[in-house]
Amino acid sequence: MTISKARDTVESYLIHNYRDIDQIEFDKDTNSPMGGMMVTGIVNGNEKATFSIDVEVKNNFSVGGIGKREEFPERKQECIEKTN
Repeated sequence: MTISKARDTVESYLIHNYRDIDQIEFDKDTNSPMGGMMVTGIVNGNEKATFSIDVEVKNNFSVGGIGKREEFPERKQECIEKTN
């Protein structure tokens, strides 16, 4: 249940915040030292578009941070404006 909820959170976050994401493949999930989960995977079948996202389980499954490689899709313009 926890892994499923964390993956749902990651999928929603990626689709709503990044451009042109058509496919998300999850790789592995690990517990992070701060009591959350680290969810990793790739988007659009591109091995150079990987991500690792920290999901804060104790904070209602919110995204705590994201790491991504060079070919990861760009953030949507409206999302950039909200975070600057």
